[in-house]
Amino acid sequence: MAEGADPEVDLEALREQLASLEVEQYLVSAASTLASLGYAKLDRGDLPDARKAIDALAALVPHLEGELADDLARALTDLQIAYASAAS
Repeated sequence: MAEGADPEVDLEALREQLASLEVEQYLVSAASTLASLGYAKLDRGDLPDARKAIDALAALVPHLEGELADDLARALTDLQIAYASAAS
């Protein structure tokens, strides 16, 4: 391979890898990250970004299942209450 050249990408292997991912696991991970980010933005007083994180989390929560879904739904409620308190 020449210096600076991109390595050959096996697109079929990437497609297979993507197809093997569990959507639920990805959604839980994304929702958890958004909850943490929402809290961090509230702590910094960055209400516009906190609102974005809360809105995105609210969009994901109805698509989650199981015990973690319940935990993330509670986190969403807590975030919404904290946001309302910070905004007033």
